[in-house]
Amino acid sequence: MLKKVQLLLDFEESLESHLKSRYPGLKDFRIISKALDARGASRGKRPAVSYSVEIIFQGDQFIYHQEVFKKVLPLQFMPIIVGTGPAGIFLALRLLEYGIPSLLLERGDEANKRMLTIGKFWRKGQLDPDSNICYGEGGAGLFSDGKLITRVKSPFIPYVMQRLVDFGAPSEVAYTSNPHLGSNKIRPLIAKLTQYLKERGCIIRYRTKMSEVLFSANKVSGVRLETGEVIYSNRVILATGHSATEIYLQLKNQVELKAKDYAVGVRIEHPRVLIDRLQHGEFFKSSDLGDARYRLSYQDQSDEVGTYSFCMCPGGHVLSSGTEKKGLVVNGMSNFARNSPWSNAALVVAVKAGVDYNLDIESAIKYQHTIEEKCFSYSQIHASGKEIPAQRLMDFLQGTKSKTLPHTSCPSGIISAPLYDLLPKNVVTHLQVALEQFNIQLKGFKSEEALLLAPETRTSSPITIVRDPVTLQTSQKAGLYPCGEGAGYAGGITSAACDGVKVAEAIVREL
Repeated sequence: MLKKVQLLLDFEESLESHLKSRYPGLKDFRIISKALDARGASRGKRPAVSYSVEIIFQGDQFIYHQEVFKKVLPLQFMPIIVGTGPAGIFLALRLLEYGIPSLLLERGDEANKRMLTIGKFWRKGQLDPDSNICYGEGGAGLFSDGKLITRVKSPFIPYVMQRLVDFGAPSEVAYTSNPHLGSNKIRPLIAKLTQYLKERGCIIRYRTKMSEVLFSANKVSGVRLETGEVIYSNRVILATGHSATEIYLQLKNQVELKAKDYAVGVRIEHPRVLIDRLQHGEFFKSSDLGDARYRLSYQDQSDEVGTYSFCMCPGGHVLSSGTEKKGLVVNGMSNFARNSPWSNAALVVAVKAGVDYNLDIESAIKYQHTIEEKCFSYSQIHASGKEIPAQRLMDFLQGTKSKTLPHTSCPSGIISAPLYDLLPKNVVTHLQVALEQFNIQLKGFKSEEALLLAPETRTSSPITIVRDPVTLQTSQKAGLYPCGEGAGYAGGITSAACDGVKVAEAIVREL
């Protein structure tokens, strides 16, 4: 007999001990879901953990459901997947389960080689435009916090989580409400995934940059590489990530593209112990709670513009993440242990197509790149060009340049800068108002120790490549499948992976 139970336990209470004392004859149990509730901890309320658990008794065993995939007849041409981020890799994995191997094209290096070029960029400012924080096997998520939290509601989330566990993620990823892998855990996992694909018939070509999607009449016929080589296929999937702006420009006269809203702003960095104390109160030293997270938002009623925290990295690092030689970008990352002395998050302001920039795609891209180039120019004039512009939070609010800067997690170094002059005026105004509100929501957030680093401009793609909601192909060109974050249909590791699975299912339905 299998029994499912719901429990709410004190955060320090042992689940196993509780179950054994309550259910005599218990043989085994498995956790279906687990969620920590630390709300009120700053006011002295003890945190609790909510569990959904299945238990069995002597003579019983757990039931494991396994999907059965009907094999598809061999295709004349391999589907071409451009990009090996989460969307591209999970798309290839799902197709392979139906017996369809793919050809994956990746402009950057394999995961383990990317660290070499990225290290040079952080230490010396030497950017490799094809293999960096955003480009290469694993995509931008390979050097992020490794958070698997998503707000999308997709039937493929359990599949994605279980496959991550199958390839080396901790088992808790499959049931924890806020799963986190960390950059150091994602890298070997992605390497195992791609090795699995290659062993079963997929072809992955690294340092291979696509320059053009080819069409015959209104159908895809293949791709042309930067070298001039042509590869033929009647199915091309664009899983290029949010920074491959040349793809948009190449397609603008071929398919429908739309400038969309996104968000820009800064990274804010605090000492980790400060955020832990603000969120967890007297319990902040408990290892059972882990490092504290926060989520903050404020909607300005005068113009309906939102400012919010994004990609919060407890015990993490702020990284230089640009892809252009004359532009600077910041992002957050943490390892599985989250043992850095700092915690950081993006604080970003919504920018709107048709309001902050024109509705054409060039304007959307230019708005983003202008901010990045302005920050790079300041760094180059006042330092070497690799240092990230930074300012103390209190100085940013008061409109004064910081005379000194605190220590930081950023490996590229920082340079004191007037961020209120480098960012768009409306972004500065909304940030300054929202920071005061955030300090009300989380008292002590506005701290002398808080540091702002800029710019945070790659929160999502500024463009959507429009696709049919059923076939997931572009309506103008059959066989072209926009996919993942770069196409405007995802916003993180999990949602990108789910969109890859979704596109794979659409291809199989067509076949």
